[in-house]
Amino acid sequence: MDSPIVTHLFRQLFKHRPCPSIRSHSSLPIRIASLASRTQQRRALSNGADATDDTSRRESNWQQRTDIFPLDKSDEFKKYPMVTADQLRSRKERPRRVKMLMRDFIDGMPPLPPPFSTQVVIFSPGEPFDFNAMRDEPEFHRLLGERYTAFEDALDAKSPNVARQLWHTPTELFRPYYGEAIARYLVANYRLSLYPYHDLIIYEMGAGNGTLMLNVLDYIRDFDPSVYARTQYKIIEISSSLAALQQSHLMASASARGHASKVSIINRSIFAWNTYVASPCFFLALEVFDNFAHDAIRYDPFTEEPLQGTVLIDAQGEFYEFYTPQLDPLASRFLRVRDAACATPYPHPLRTPKLLRQLRSRLPFAPNLTDPEYIPTRLMEFFDVLHKHFPAHRLLTSDFHSLPDTIKGINAPVVQTRYQRRTVPVSTPLVLQGHFDILFPTDFSVTESIYRAITGKLTRVLSHEEFLQRWAFVEDTTTRSGENPLLGWYANASVLCTV
Repeated sequence: MDSPIVTHLFRQLFKHRPCPSIRSHSSLPIRIASLASRTQQRRALSNGADATDDTSRRESNWQQRTDIFPLDKSDEFKKYPMVTADQLRSRKERPRRVKMLMRDFIDGMPPLPPPFSTQVVIFSPGEPFDFNAMRDEPEFHRLLGERYTAFEDALDAKSPNVARQLWHTPTELFRPYYGEAIARYLVANYRLSLYPYHDLIIYEMGAGNGTLMLNVLDYIRDFDPSVYARTQYKIIEISSSLAALQQSHLMASASARGHASKVSIINRSIFAWNTYVASPCFFLALEVFDNFAHDAIRYDPFTEEPLQGTVLIDAQGEFYEFYTPQLDPLASRFLRVRDAACATPYPHPLRTPKLLRQLRSRLPFAPNLTDPEYIPTRLMEFFDVLHKHFPAHRLLTSDFHSLPDTIKGINAPVVQTRYQRRTVPVSTPLVLQGHFDILFPTDFSVTESIYRAITGKLTRVLSHEEFLQRWAFVEDTTTRSGENPLLGWYANASVLCTV
């Protein structure tokens, strides 16, 4: 259960009707000085220096401003140490008097490891849905809602929790049909290029409840025994609790226990992987890119200089956003690789004409920097791991190419929580980890280009529906009206695969 302070906070929140126009303390920098000081206010000096200061005394860090009056945290920013998420991983209390890059802040702070916490549960609907017996898709919505309520009622009967984060995935909603589609893709591509010279080795990252693993192995055992005899399934799971849950599901029934000799569950972060895998393998990363931490970058509208976001945590545990022109090596490398790899234009804060940007920045109360763009630096690190440690891999990944209700910015995330079974979106990524989900969309055009540049492999990007039309038996999920929830749901998702 949450602490009384957190519970009281959410109760106060729900006493008022939500208003999307209200912005939190991490909104865009706002000019609050008079028009006479417009030139000096173009850069929000974090030390509050006035126009009489010489250039050598000017601070090079921009503090993110509030909608009202900013608190000057420049002194704290100068003296607080820079830390990383890895350095804080062993701590049992949330840190104070530190600063960290945005990606390290999103990656998580103690005592709740990312991307899962004790608050998060993955929804399981129980018995598979009988889609052929349903009248139409609205009936599926109704039945799903009933099972959703029953599932959470059962959880509350054991341990009530008003702030439980409940996730659902296509693997669970469309079990076993979604997993069988993945299995057909794997078996077909394995037989085309690797059989019988190599084993079918499958790595899955972020396997959740382990449902996809069981569905894939069940299908291969039932429909291609000769391939099943040569199959190895390895799960890479960062969460100790989920690794234990996957192991328990593997032992839950006689049918599942039959796969035990085929399965290895490795409780480790993929970013800590140090084993060289020379054998050809398939690497599954389904609905995991959206949890990878991103860096925040803003640009000076006049010089077009990039500035990297840093989060300051003060003595009271409050969060403040600063931007500095000193990019760390990972963010700098991402920008270089993206510029070199992408042959077509991609969304960027500087795409608007320079004159318009400059005119806009001179308007009263205009922001002194561009809107932020969130760059997937952790995703690039993941591709580095694949290239270095899994050189013969074939990647199959699926994730959201767009999300509703995102915060301000390019490639910006959805930041939300649940309280009393209601979703509560917020407008800032500066939130307590473990109590909020931060989900990023994936720009598959940019992602594909960067993946190709790093690994040297060829790829194909399909819509979620196109992939399932190729590999699923769509008749199994078609309702009597002809509607197909398997194809219609997740219309905002895409699939990238190595060819």
